[in-house]
Amino acid sequence: MFYPLSAFIAYRYAKSNKASQTSFVSFINRFSVAGIALGLMALIIVVSVMNGLEGQLKQRILGIVPHIEITKTPIASNSLSKTPNQKEVAETPTPNEQKSGNLSKTPTLKMQNSLSKTPTQKEVAKTPTQNEISMTPIEGVVASMDYREAEAVVQSRSDLRGVQVHGVQPDVMLEHTLVANHMEQGRFSDLTKGSFAAIIGRSLAIKLEARVGDRLRVMVAGASVYTPFGRMPSQRLVTVVGVFDMGSQMDDKVMYMNLDDVNRLMRDPKGSKQSLRLFLDDAFNYQAVVNELTDRVGVSVNNIRTWRERQGPLFDAVKMEKNMMTLMLLLIIAVAAFNIVSALVMVVTEKQGDIAVLQTQGMLPSTVMWIFVFNGLFNGIKGAGFGLILGVFISLQLNNILEAIGSPLALAADGRGLPIDMDVVQIISITLLSLLLCVLASVYPARKAMKIAPSQALQNE
Repeated sequence: MFYPLSAFIAYRYAKSNKASQTSFVSFINRFSVAGIALGLMALIIVVSVMNGLEGQLKQRILGIVPHIEITKTPIASNSLSKTPNQKEVAETPTPNEQKSGNLSKTPTLKMQNSLSKTPTQKEVAKTPTQNEISMTPIEGVVASMDYREAEAVVQSRSDLRGVQVHGVQPDVMLEHTLVANHMEQGRFSDLTKGSFAAIIGRSLAIKLEARVGDRLRVMVAGASVYTPFGRMPSQRLVTVVGVFDMGSQMDDKVMYMNLDDVNRLMRDPKGSKQSLRLFLDDAFNYQAVVNELTDRVGVSVNNIRTWRERQGPLFDAVKMEKNMMTLMLLLIIAVAAFNIVSALVMVVTEKQGDIAVLQTQGMLPSTVMWIFVFNGLFNGIKGAGFGLILGVFISLQLNNILEAIGSPLALAADGRGLPIDMDVVQIISITLLSLLLCVLASVYPARKAMKIAPSQALQNE
């Protein structure tokens, strides 16, 4: 319920001018407002910078690492996809089922064909148009493609490095990966079938002293064979046709090649061990896609690999740091908000005579309480308003300010300063939380004012 009279009197008290209050009470009041403003300003700046850094990590690292990789896709028909026994039949048929009639063999053969061929996923991966993406039954998946990854050693004339060879389909990579937008030289369309061409990161090119057009030797121990001279790894000379620069720690660990070339390098030209790579519209929403794959599609959890298995600890550390910084600055705001308690207690002590007169004229104790609750709310609005304006302004001009004082930081993808990402919902939530702390801090002095006895207060006057 809103009390116009309480709000009017509280607004007069919240002015904190020397005519209505002592200079010390006015100082405490202004000090609490300034503390709220500085705390909220610092919180908005820090949260915006942390959001920007998290976004840069998401763009640089998760733009290279597969969001979700499915090593096998045991997709059954609609009538068989949710039956546990039929899943077991598709994986390990029992002797009784092998001896049974055609009715028991038919679902097994169909499910084995779906394991080996998976026509639906291949069709989506070959033509990742918007219409086909919208028709995908998995929400959050924008595209998919056949994919293969192998651990390898790359040798140049000057150095030897361990890398991850990613066998990809160039047309899908061109449309659905950020690496294609950060190519310094070449393009993914140069990864033609049978050319044994490769695209490497700028950091790896510097370490190997390799340029576009140079040839590198790729050796894969996982596809080694035994010869009269001992165990020999599968190896091949590849030609560097492109260089990318994502500015991440994965730039010197990844090499892209055509999927068919990687299959031949792994001595598996038919690609029987290749997997399926899913591209998500939001990599952080991977769990919902995994649940969809396991519950509705029928994919085993053991056949699903997500980006968290590789980069989860890094993002957990960033998230924990962000939460701890937010908590620390919220405590600063809380300390400033509870300075309102001391200011309002002094105001209540000073205005005992006024409160007693208002009560003798018929003002209810609850109305008196709302006067000081609104007083604390008005102080919080002033502090939160100044903090919101200063926080947004400094966040927008932070890189210019750092450059003006001679301390520029080049952490953004383009190397032009700090990445700033202001989330409107987050900023509004922080501001409302600051106001809530101010209201909570006003409850104690407001209840104290409500309990003032008019007779005793007027006697003291």
